[in-house]
Amino acid sequence: MGFRLPGMKKALFAANQVSSKAVEAPKGYLAVYVGEEMKRFVIPVSYLNQPSFQELLSHAEEEFGYDHPMGGLTIPCNEDVFRFITSSLNCQ
Repeated sequence: MGFRLPGMKKALFAANQVSSKAVEAPKGYLAVYVGEEMKRFVIPVSYLNQPSFQELLSHAEEEFGYDHPMGGLTIPCNEDVFRFITSSLNCQ
């Protein structure tokens, strides 16, 4: 289950800080919050159909259900693990 948008650049952007006001992600990307410090990353939506990322989404659903306090998707894993998984997706 999932979808892929053709021609999407594979990139990972980390925002320096999260403001109380929601910051929009560019078209074709979504914001996720990762780690104990809830660091904000903007990732391509194409990641959503990748098995390794779907596993992260399953963990998020188990821990938070559909209530994500930061307003974006919260991923309950270590920042280094998240970077490792997304860097492998960048190579595909």
